[in-house]
Amino acid sequence: MTVVLDPSAQSAPIQGVLDPISCDARDFGAYARNGGWAFALMVARSVRPGGQSADETPKVSAKEFAELAGCSPERVMRYYKAWDRAADEGLVPHFEVLVPGQDIELPDAEAWQTYYVSRSSATSERGSAITEAAEGIRPTKALEVAENPTALRAAILADPSTAQAARAALLDRVKEDPALQAELARDIARTDELKKAVATETRAADRIGYVRQIAEKGQIRTPAGQTLDAPAELRSEAERHLSLLDELEEGEDTGEWATEAYDTMKNLVVETVEADPELRVQERRTKFYSSLQKATKVFEELTFDDADDIYEDDMVQRLEELQQAIGSCITALRSAAPRP
Repeated sequence: MTVVLDPSAQSAPIQGVLDPISCDARDFGAYARNGGWAFALMVARSVRPGGQSADETPKVSAKEFAELAGCSPERVMRYYKAWDRAADEGLVPHFEVLVPGQDIELPDAEAWQTYYVSRSSATSERGSAITEAAEGIRPTKALEVAENPTALRAAILADPSTAQAARAALLDRVKEDPALQAELARDIARTDELKKAVATETRAADRIGYVRQIAEKGQIRTPAGQTLDAPAELRSEAERHLSLLDELEEGEDTGEWATEAYDTMKNLVVETVEADPELRVQERRTKFYSSLQKATKVFEELTFDDADDIYEDDMVQRLEELQQAIGSCITALRSAAPRP
């Protein structure tokens, strides 16, 4: 006798028992909805919390659970700690209120990576610091980068946006790390290209500072070194140049703009001094005193204990010429002195 089987009957599950495909689909759906929370719940409701003995709870130790699961205790504990962090923030129940086999409503899968760290390096002091600093990204991403500095270097060399991110992070780090500051300063001092770049940027910053001093504090510094209140027109011009500098995009070269603003303000300061007779005289007087003080200091520092060793005819000749120039200067000043 020939028996014909109904094809549909072959794929139907036995009553009360799910077929393998349905079991896989059910488990997949649970993971798709809840991510690692589904596995963390298995650990949380089956592994006894620290401090509880086997007599107090039907739960098992992390080691026993790992043996039953066929994985390492460390992997079980990573799920355990993730649940513990979430419980501390009130996202899931604490271990003590869960019993084996209990089902609860789980958080969204997106929240899982906030609490779960898949690498053992995250438990180290270095890993903890990296995890703590991972603002706005999953800690695992930061740990992946930290564990592969060669890949990080390649990304910095190849990709401008990565290089910019690395630069910003390095600047944030160097503010809090004196040792790194010293190392970076030495690297710059030993690299000609960087030394030139630093000198250029320093000069631009100084020039912008000169314009800012006039615009914000309303003060000018004359060529002779006088500090004076800036006229309203000059201050207004400084404010205009400063607004142009402040509107430059981040990363845009400020050198040319800074030079133009600085040169303009310097010329205006000179014109301001020259336009005021009294100020012009004061400027010349200040310049004279400045030169006199510098020359006086130079001669005060000279010693002649070793005159026999350093003597040259040219020295004496130049000093005699200088003496004549000083004499002429004294004569001119005395002739200009007010008469009693």
